[in-house]
Amino acid sequence: MKLTVLTENRKGEGFYAEHGLSYFIEHLGSCILFDTGQSEVFLKNAALLGIDLIKKVDTIVLSHGHWDHGNGLQFLSDKKLLTHPHSFIKRYRKKSGTSVGLYQTEIAIRKKYQLSTSVAPLEIYPAVYFLGQIPRIHSFESKTTAFVAENGQDDFVLDDTALTIVDKGTLIIVTACSHAGICNIISHAIKVTGIQKVKAVIGGFHLKYNDIQTKKTIDFIEQLGVQKLCPSHCTSEEVLDAFKNRMPVTQVSTGMVFNFEDSLF
Repeated sequence: MKLTVLTENRKGEGFYAEHGLSYFIEHLGSCILFDTGQSEVFLKNAALLGIDLIKKVDTIVLSHGHWDHGNGLQFLSDKKLLTHPHSFIKRYRKKSGTSVGLYQTEIAIRKKYQLSTSVAPLEIYPAVYFLGQIPRIHSFESKTTAFVAENGQDDFVLDDTALTIVDKGTLIIVTACSHAGICNIISHAIKVTGIQKVKAVIGGFHLKYNDIQTKKTIDFIEQLGVQKLCPSHCTSEEVLDAFKNRMPVTQVSTGMVFNFEDSLF
């Protein structure tokens, strides 16, 4: 499995960066674009890497309906697009009332893409799973939210999902923002696939502070014996340092390419 970082908060040398996330994933002949960031940065970085997304991408997976993960959709069209049905609701920050939802409406998206939605997990390609709606089973995760939905109720971003790839009897879990909780996501990936061994986790962990949630998250991941950990996007420097004190961590930046089949993992 090969993953190329097209959009990320941290700038790689010679590449562009922004607050957002977009990964290009290649596995067993399938080519998936996981999120598109907030702008055309993912296309610019892909061009620098010699990747023609128009020709190569089979399916786009949108992890959830936040601007920094899906507004780049306006720069592509005529692709299969898979997401949770709640991704298109209007949503706002509690403090400022500013929008955090997608620029394009569901109607506009349907005109441009072959859209399908699912709450349930799906095997979208051989050994590649869309995890659907993540059950919130760990008591220390996803208990507060800074967002409110269009109906005025707290928005816990129930559409937040992830991908998991089965590689030689192990799991590679690719997250976006982990509003559902990174441990909840890992637990659901194990349940969906029936595979206990987690080889790698890469993506946003949505952890800002070295608090009790972070400590319990580190405990959980350490106990699983994850071989390769690559927190990115919405994972603060403070949290990265806490992880590094307990286990090897790779910090992610734009332009990086991860070959998860390499023996060093």
